[in-house]
Amino acid sequence: MATIQLLSIIESATHPNLTAVYKKLGINETKLQSMRKALAALKSESFDFIVAEFFYGYGSNYAGVNISNLDVMLYSLQKYAPNTRVIVLVDKSERQYVDKLNAIFPLYAVLPYPVSEQDIQEAVTI
Repeated sequence: MATIQLLSIIESATHPNLTAVYKKLGINETKLQSMRKALAALKSESFDFIVAEFFYGYGSNYAGVNISNLDVMLYSLQKYAPNTRVIVLVDKSERQYVDKLNAIFPLYAVLPYPVSEQDIQEAVTI
């Protein structure tokens, strides 16, 4: 069986360090600190999962056309990696906005903070 490839997009300090969980499960994790770097990686690498934080665009440049920081990446996945499963980490106060995004792009799992080891383990178990 092939090793599961997972991309962690870490855009803030609230993103939990789940490396130990991934190692315990035999998952190969790639960590990137920006969406720009993640988009470049998606063009050349294949991932089974992406774990990323959701930030709603409250009047920022996301609010016009996009709902959140994840929209552009999700559009790119349709072209470069349509089978990649996206796990979204979200603050409870922004949970309602993830549903708007999920209506456009089916998300594999939505995990509200605080994310436990069991939450992530259940989400990445194929």
